Amino acid sequence: MPRTPALDRPLPDLTGRLAVVTGANSGLGLEISGALAAAGADVIMTSRDETKGADARRELLARSPRGTLEVRSLDLASLDSVRAFAAQVVAESRPLDILVNNAGVMAVPERLETADGFELQFGTNHLGPFALTGLLLPALRAAVEARVVSTASIAARPGRITREAMAGETPYDAWRVYSMTKLANLVFGRELQARSVAHGWGLTSVTAHPGFSTTNLASNGPRFGKKPIPQWAMKLSLLVGQTGADGARPSIYAATAPDVEPGGYYGPNGRRELRGGTTHAEVPAGALEPGVGDLLWSESERMTGVRYA
Repeated sequence: MPRTPALDRPLPDLTGRLAVVTGANSGLGLEISGALAAAGADVIMTSRDETKGADARRELLARSPRGTLEVRSLDLASLDSVRAFAAQVVAESRPLDILVNNAGVMAVPERLETADGFELQFGTNHLGPFALTGLLLPALRAAVEARVVSTASIAARPGRITREAMAGETPYDAWRVYSMTKLANLVFGRELQARSVAHGWGLTSVTAHPGFSTTNLASNGPRFGKKPIPQWAMKLSLLVGQTGADGARPSIYAATAPDVEPGGYYGPNGRRELRGGTTHAEVPAGALEPGVGDLLWSESERMTGVRYA
């Protein structure tokens, strides 16, 4: 039985609104992009692979002709790519109404590094979105009530954020690092809201997680290490979890609901937040530790060189 009634509702008319969705060529990002465009938004879909992005765009155009869909290249594991993408959006002088930081990698089996020398999961899942949001701040501030959505995970529950973990100075454990990065997404979303209020940026920052969605299984590519995902695992995930379309619902709600809670956290309303309609999610203990927001923010500024102003 659901823990609480679902908050999901039809999307408002988004005609004339501009949205950026990262990691939009598949999974949650594809579903979020499609929903926003179907409501009338002009959506910039980002993808590391422009060919896959173009294929995703064609799929969504076949579903609904409303809104517009444009594919642009963005690699969150490269700060140069992040800067180039953000500079293009800002230079176009159009207010950015919705930013959905969705792209990420999951439990990369061995320790790899980004183009800038950061551990790959932390660099892609947190530092890239942190830099992107900060560099897009002029376009976001130009909008009326801009919305920023961060994508966390139920895997954030055991996570802890420390200076050593962020610097990649602890022994590499794929799932422990993934958990920390997803906790960082939640802490960032909450801290962004607090700083927006303090500095008058006019943003509404919200975080969502998809529960146990089948797309999570493929977030580090189609394979775990060198072994393909077995069919039984995919079938089991649908029994205890939900499809990518259902997993996208909390993020879609966070991006569009008029009465969303600023700084709020949303996820599925089923048992252990694995599946179901959208409701308020439980905030993990690691996100409530004193000073964790300031620590994450200061280290992120230092590592990326991006300061919000």
